[in-house]
Amino acid sequence: MRKANDNRTNTHKKGRLSLLTAQERKVLKLVTESLANKEIAATLGISPSTVKRHLEHILRKLHVKNRVAAAVYAVRRGDFPLEADGIERAV
Repeated sequence: MRKANDNRTNTHKKGRLSLLTAQERKVLKLVTESLANKEIAATLGISPSTVKRHLEHILRKLHVKNRVAAAVYAVRRGDFPLEADGIERAV
């Protein structure tokens, strides 16, 4: 029975990241790299206000209060890719 509880705990921990859309995951990835909203916007080809909206959704879905807590949450979960998939930074 303990194994079933462990599985639920692991699913719960990883489950919040699975709630994020692909675009929200890209934004969060760039947040983990300490990029500002304007830099994220330039990298993804979206407006800073869209980045802000994505961050609001990320914070709500992950149940955290700020971007630093979101980045820490993502990195600590281990299932969040630390390498960007198909994201190239603007130079």
